[in-house]
Amino acid sequence: MSGSMKSLALAMSLVALMTGCAGMSRQDRNTVVGAGAGAVIGNVLTGGDAIGTVGGAAVGGVIGHHVH
Repeated sequence: MSGSMKSLALAMSLVALMTGCAGMSRQDRNTVVGAGAGAVIGNVLTGGDAIGTVGGAAVGGVIGHHVH
């Protein structure tokens, strides 16, 4: 599976998981969205490298957590 297909699959999975987030606070949702976006961006920028994906998710989650 190519890197862009993996990113698309990850994004689709996150959308499916987000439907279960109805009871979450706004800050929690921002954290999840930031982590998902960061994972996709990290994956794309590093050509599918797992470390880049996890790093992007961590950074995105932290940024999303601080968005008000």
